[in-house]
Amino acid sequence: MPLADSEKKGEVSLPSACTLHRAGNWSGEADRVTLAYDARFVRRKVLHTDKGERFLVDLPHATSLEHGDALELADGRLIGVIAAEEALLEITGSALPRLAWHIGNRHAPCQIAKNRLLIRKDHVLAEMLEKLGAGVREISAPFTPEGGAYGQGRTHGHSH
Repeated sequence: MPLADSEKKGEVSLPSACTLHRAGNWSGEADRVTLAYDARFVRRKVLHTDKGERFLVDLPHATSLEHGDALELADGRLIGVIAAEEALLEITGSALPRLAWHIGNRHAPCQIAKNRLLIRKDHVLAEMLEKLGAGVREISAPFTPEGGAYGQGRTHGHSH
């Protein structure tokens, strides 16, 4: 959500979070913010906690927030980051590396586990994967795909 004009001018004072603590390196959460995968990539943005408090994330550079991280407000309170459930496709089959290659060839973010792949719900990809022999099932779960080799934990566009 973009900043309102009054917020841009500094007329509205929101609690700000300028410090990020990675999962496992903090304790004492005061509230939580539940965010989908796309919303967990932030630099400067107003967010709402699960209890409804507005706060400003103001990090030095664009950062991928992960499930279990915490944002520290200027007053010391911690806001835990929760990965929201999203509409996904669970991909299974005996040839997961081959299926992962086809997903990657279409530049679709993919979460890789030992016995399954997770991608965003997409009927075109689902049809392609089924034709390749994959089991495809719609699920709702948090989404944390593999990051790109150059994208600081995120996949980004490319040019050839």
